[in-house]
Amino acid sequence: MHALQGSYRGLGLLLDLNWDRGFFVLAIAAALSAGAFVASL
Repeated sequence: MHALQGSYRGLGLLLDLNWDRGFFVLAIAAALSAGAFVASL
């Protein structure tokens, strides 16, 4: 039971880290797109 709880907690932590990294990638892509749009005006 403890091993199952530990693996579930590890999976949740991994999901949190991946969501955080994905959010930063999206933020950088949005900033680059906004910069390209402003430069094209």
